[in-house]
Amino acid sequence: MDRERFTEHLAAPMGRGVVLSEGFDGHAGGALCGDLVRVSVRVAGERVAEAGFEAAGCGALTAAGSAAVTLVSGEPLLDALRVGTREIASELGGLSHGKLHAADLVADALHRALGAACADAAVPLDAARTLVAMSGGVDSAVAGLLVTRAGRSAVAVTVELWRDEDNDAEASCCSADAVRLARSVAHRMGMPHVTLDLRDQFRAGVVDPFLSGYAAGETPNPCVGCNGRVRLDAMLELATGLGCADLATGHYARVTDDGLLRVAADPAKDQTYMLSALSPESVSRMRFPLAELTKPEVRALAGEADLPVAKRPESQDLCFLAGVGKARFLARHGGLEDARGEIVSASGEVVGAHDGFHHFTVGQRKGLGVPAAEPLYVLGTDAASNRVVVGSREELAVRRVPVRGARLHRPGCEVDAVRLRYHSRAVPCRVAGSPAAGTHRTLELELGEPFHGAAPGQSACLLRGDVIVGWATITR
Repeated sequence: MDRERFTEHLAAPMGRGVVLSEGFDGHAGGALCGDLVRVSVRVAGERVAEAGFEAAGCGALTAAGSAAVTLVSGEPLLDALRVGTREIASELGGLSHGKLHAADLVADALHRALGAACADAAVPLDAARTLVAMSGGVDSAVAGLLVTRAGRSAVAVTVELWRDEDNDAEASCCSADAVRLARSVAHRMGMPHVTLDLRDQFRAGVVDPFLSGYAAGETPNPCVGCNGRVRLDAMLELATGLGCADLATGHYARVTDDGLLRVAADPAKDQTYMLSALSPESVSRMRFPLAELTKPEVRALAGEADLPVAKRPESQDLCFLAGVGKARFLARHGGLEDARGEIVSASGEVVGAHDGFHHFTVGQRKGLGVPAAEPLYVLGTDAASNRVVVGSREELAVRRVPVRGARLHRPGCEVDAVRLRYHSRAVPCRVAGSPAAGTHRTLELELGEPFHGAAPGQSACLLRGDVIVGWATITR
C-alpha cells in the first residue's frame, strides 16, 4: 500500500461536500457496517461534467470517495463506467484487505449515480457498439464474449429490480449482489458497466400486477411482463443514450428476417415464451448471440475464456422470491394470509379443505391432500369464496381458451399453434374470427387438441410454425 497517495486523498479529499443540484446521487453502506457514502455526478453529453461525494465512517471511505471523484471528473462517460473497486484501490496506492470494503462501497455508490445520470447522456452513435445485458450469470457473460469476438465494442448493463433483506441475494439474478458480480465480470472483460436501477418501475409494472393477479385467483407470469414492459425496453432506451446500435442478451432465441422472434436452435433452452410480449420494434434492435448454441456449448465457451461465472448455477426462482418463497411473499407484500377454505368437486360437493386459494393453480395435482380413487387436478379457484375446485384429468381438458389483451403482430389467420405454459409443448390452434393484426381486448383460441391446465393469468404465446406472431393473457 502506498501510504503517501492514500494520505493525500484523506488529507485533501477531492470533491468532498460537493452537492450537485442538477446531478444524480448514488448511495451505499448502512447502519450495520457504520459506513455510509453518497456519490453525486452530473453528465453532460458524453462526459462526466462534475462529481462529488459525502462519506461518514472510516477514513478509508473518505479516501476512496476522493479517489473515485478524481478518476471520473471530466472524463468520457464510457471511461468513467470502467472505474470499479480495483481502479479506486489503485488510485489510493493499493488497499489492505481490511480497507478494501471502502472501495467496494464507493464503487457501488458511484455506479448507482452514473447509472441514473445516464438518463442525461448523449453519446454519439457508433454503429459497431452494442449494449450487453449482463445478469451475473454464464449465459449473459458468454453473450458479451461473443459480441466482442464479432469485432464490436461492448458496454455492459445490469438492472437492479428488487432489494429486500429477506431475499437470498446470491440466488437472485437482479439483486444488488448480482449487480456487483456482473460489474466485476464486465470490467474483467474490459467493458464499461452501467447499473440501471429499475426498482420503482419493477414494483409498479411487475410485482403489483403479480400480487393483484394472485388476489384475483389467477396465476400471473411476471417474467413475460418484466421482459415485455419494463426491463428490456429500459435497456433499449439506455442503448440510445450511450450511442449503442443495438442490445444483446443471453436469451436463447432467434429472430426472423422480418423481425419476429423465432424459437431457439436448442428447444430445451428456448426462451421465446418469456420474450413473447416484446414488440417487433424492440426485437428489431436486439441481438441474441446464443441463438444457435446449447447450454453445454455456452459453458464450454465460458470455461475456455476463463470467465469466473463458467460454473455458476442458474437461478431457479423468480428474482423477487429467491430465498423467500411465494407464500411468504404473498403474505408480506400482498396481504394474502392463510385462510381455511373448502375443496369442492365440479358439482359442488365438499371433498376436502385447504389453507388458501392462492396456494393453488389450474392443473395442479400434487399437494391437494384429498383422498381419491383417481388423481385429482385443480380445475379452478374462486377468490371470493376461497374455494378450490378439483376434478379428473378429463374434466381439466379444454378445447377453447379465452384470452385478453392480445397483440397480434400478424393477422390472426396466420396463427397455427399456441404455447399456454412456459414448459409445455405447442398445441395446434386457430384464432376465432381470424382478427386483423393489432391489439384486441379479448379473443378466443380454438385448440386442435385438448389442453390440460390452461391457467388464467398465464401467457398464451401465439405461433406460426416456430415464429412468435402474437401473445395474450389467458382469462376465465
